[in-house]
Amino acid sequence: MKLIIFLFAFALLPNWLLAKDKSLLKIGTMAPDFTLISEKGDTIRLSSFRGASAVVLIFYPGDETPVCTQQLCEFRDNYAAFSEKGAVIFGVNPAGAKSHLSFVQKHSFPFPLLIDKDKNTAKAYGTYAKLMQKRTVYVIDKKGQIIFAQRGKPPVDEILKSFE
Repeated sequence: MKLIIFLFAFALLPNWLLAKDKSLLKIGTMAPDFTLISEKGDTIRLSSFRGASAVVLIFYPGDETPVCTQQLCEFRDNYAAFSEKGAVIFGVNPAGAKSHLSFVQKHSFPFPLLIDKDKNTAKAYGTYAKLMQKRTVYVIDKKGQIIFAQRGKPPVDEILKSFE
């Protein structure tokens, strides 16, 4: 009986691994608007960038964690390339201002980290999870439409290609 259960579970595993993530927002849809506070206390409203700048949103699980630090440092190191594309960058997670400010200062991030304390923005963008936020990158064009959406830590070059 245990063998049958194991074989059944094993047969379903590839489908589970390959299942599409239905919570990821679709390319071509309008990005949900939000208003969040940065680590410096500035109010950031997504719709205020419409018509002026593209926006890169990096939803990441935690400040000072190895993969998050590496990912945000890659954006820091390629900040000029994103600026040349007319894009602004924001990191987003539920940590507080003190944690974000320390993280920004320690790694010299040239972009703000936004505080999503109530996780409403994470929920709107399909990145909310009970244990930790799903690592996700979105690029939103000047019209407010999503032009890139990917889970994990996509290569910066791939994200930059979404502007073409």
